[in-house]
Amino acid sequence: MYTAFQKISSIDPDSQVIAQAGKILKDGGLVAFPTETVYGLGASAYQAAALRNIYAAKGRPSDNPLILHIADFSMLNELAATVPASAKKITEAFWPGPLTVIVPRSHKVLDEVTGGLDTVAVRFPSSLIAQELILAAQVPIAAPSANLSGRPSPTSAQSVLEDLDGKIEMILDGGDCEIGVESTVVDCTTAVPTILRPGGITYEMLVELLGEVVVDPGLSGDSQAIPKAPGMKYRHYAPVAPIVLFEGNPDNVRQTIVQQVLYHTAQNKQVGLLVCDEWKELMPKVAALVTYGSLEKPAEVACDLFESLRSFDATTVDIIFAQGIVERGIGRAVMNRLRKAAGHKIITV
Repeated sequence: MYTAFQKISSIDPDSQVIAQAGKILKDGGLVAFPTETVYGLGASAYQAAALRNIYAAKGRPSDNPLILHIADFSMLNELAATVPASAKKITEAFWPGPLTVIVPRSHKVLDEVTGGLDTVAVRFPSSLIAQELILAAQVPIAAPSANLSGRPSPTSAQSVLEDLDGKIEMILDGGDCEIGVESTVVDCTTAVPTILRPGGITYEMLVELLGEVVVDPGLSGDSQAIPKAPGMKYRHYAPVAPIVLFEGNPDNVRQTIVQQVLYHTAQNKQVGLLVCDEWKELMPKVAALVTYGSLEKPAEVACDLFESLRSFDATTVDIIFAQGIVERGIGRAVMNRLRKAAGHKIITV
């Protein structure tokens, strides 16, 4: 299959390109497009064959639910059997934006979207390209991240091309994504709203608005848990080489990472390091040292995280040691992604 690659302005999207992409979706094809979080792989929400093609292109397990993207508040009523009060409150506050709500599904939502669950995940992205594409398709767009399943999510069109060239009909290149980690997912069908995936709308922001929010225990990495939202069950965000994540007191973490590097290099292992900018000059010489930004700017760490993880695949490292950050604000999302990338192989010091 030939994959068309179209550059498009994120400020003033070309209407002809959008119309072409919209037609591909109407005809049952797949289009990768930028959002404010990561690039999504879109298909018409109401075409079962197109939805199955998403799973095939990504190599994605079919019990992993998809998020439906909308471009108007009224579209939520089309997809939801009912809209809980908590969902109304947080969508009014944070839509359009990096927030996904879980609500009871309507009869219009296909099983291929929900993984057989009786709920559906819905998001209204703030990206103008995404909004225009949804309007051109004239239906909600189902869109997981536009990468091979398990790989780091793409925050650039080039990363999409690396994973999906020849597997989908079109890639819209709208530049790098602003936030860099996927949307926050909140289950609004529970008595107390439950965070199923941390993201750009932080725990602290939700608590300030709602008063009470809980974090789903499935985020701890229980492989037997039924996935209520994308990214809960399977290993995700991972480069080819295995990752070990180090958490705890920063001084202890730094000393332990140095010790582990020296031990593994003595065993003739090629070691990669993923650490903060502040540690760049404090680390031993290794096969690949990648910094993800300053600890003083966790939003920048989030923005650069996936491209940093992807960069290791251009090296010959046997193992990667990664430094954790403070789990506060968007740092919760960063740590969630790092733990998933490491397959929950964590050393706490």
